[in-house]
Amino acid sequence: MAIDTGDGHPPFCVLLGPDYAGKSSALDRLSRDTPRWRMLSLDDAFLAPEHALIGRLRRHAVQDVAARPDDWSPDFFATLLQTAVVHLRDQLRQADPHTPVVIDSYYYKLLAKCRLAGASDGPPLAWWRTFPQPRRILYLDVRPETAWQRCRFGADLNTLEHYGPRPGWDGFRRYQSDLAKTLHGEIQHLPVTVIPERDRQEDTAAEIREVLTREFH
Repeated sequence: MAIDTGDGHPPFCVLLGPDYAGKSSALDRLSRDTPRWRMLSLDDAFLAPEHALIGRLRRHAVQDVAARPDDWSPDFFATLLQTAVVHLRDQLRQADPHTPVVIDSYYYKLLAKCRLAGASDGPPLAWWRTFPQPRRILYLDVRPETAWQRCRFGADLNTLEHYGPRPGWDGFRRYQSDLAKTLHGEIQHLPVTVIPERDRQEDTAAEIREVLTREFH
């Protein structure tokens, strides 16, 4: 049984990685294989019906704001995404302190996306860094070539997953490289376990589960 941390939130770890690293698939499998752990994510499948607003705001942030940089500032974009970041923090605070929690990306990936979009490194990003920190980051590594295949060679990309006005391999590769560097810079003060790319999702999920089981006991 996990021990209460004594600081108002349960023990938690974060799944992190670049785009199309397989976090959502891993979280879905973990939710089925380890129901005693709680999964927090901004994906619609993990949002309660009363929190559907968060999903709509995220989609509008990408489709209506990030896609029109001449009409909206990067700082406005970061301010809009703050709703999602604070939602995850609030859900963590409200969780049972004895139930381990696994969070998909937490604030790290949204912060990295904001920085790559040109947001200033002051508020609100500086405030996000004061939020509770996880016991461990599990970083899902993936080769850009594999991620490119998973996004159907650019067909599934949104404007926050590549450089340039249109999806293309070079813009995707460069963006994902910068995203990975920014993510690693944000988590360098934390314990990190790198989960290497595997051929089968089941093998990735099993390795993640093994690391989390050790961390939560």
